[in-house]
Amino acid sequence: MPVSTRTAEHRTLRFDSFAEVRRDLDALEAAQRAGTLRTTGNWTPGQIFTHLAAFIDNGFDGYPPQLNPPFFVKWFLRMKKREFLARGLPRGVKIPRIQGGTVGMEDVPFDEGLVRLRGALDRLEASPPTHDSPGFGPMPHADVIGFACRHCELHLGYVHPR
Repeated sequence: MPVSTRTAEHRTLRFDSFAEVRRDLDALEAAQRAGTLRTTGNWTPGQIFTHLAAFIDNGFDGYPPQLNPPFFVKWFLRMKKREFLARGLPRGVKIPRIQGGTVGMEDVPFDEGLVRLRGALDRLEASPPTHDSPGFGPMPHADVIGFACRHCELHLGYVHPR
């Protein structure tokens, strides 16, 4: 039975760089190897890693067509951009009219998902994306990295190393 991700146990994370995201991924990997890793949301670690990787990679490879929100949603998101960058992304939000509420969460083994996410982080760190965000529009490279950090905080908060 699905849990409410608005109220599920969630680690409070704040990543100011991809180096900090990578340190957390290293801790999660060590916990996986030790058998102490647990999740408190509805997704497996593999789904979380592939979802985070997909949203980064979409900026280079193109976003799925269903991620084209109506004008009023784009307006709202752009009004909230600075707040989201400063305070983080809200938990439990689902994208309307999309089955499962989001895209890009392939259920793969832990190690495969981790490789994909690390590769996506490397890719974004090396260069800015070539496609604008469907919700936020064009953004400076630093803001794209900031949103990727906020997105990682949100989803990795449901993966607990102990």
